[in-house]
Amino acid sequence: MLMYVILIAGFVLLIKGADFFVDGSSSVAKSLKIPSLIIGMTIVAMGTSLP
Repeated sequence: MLMYVILIAGFVLLIKGADFFVDGSSSVAKSLKIPSLIIGMTIVAMGTSLP
């Protein structure tokens, strides 16, 4: 039972971390006046190649 709790907690932390990463990187890019298309393509590229 403890293993399932740890697994679910890991998934929750993973999702929250990814959400924090996307929000932070998009706010930095918007402050640097980078177009949202470039922001999206960069985040998708990093997200798919990191694992």
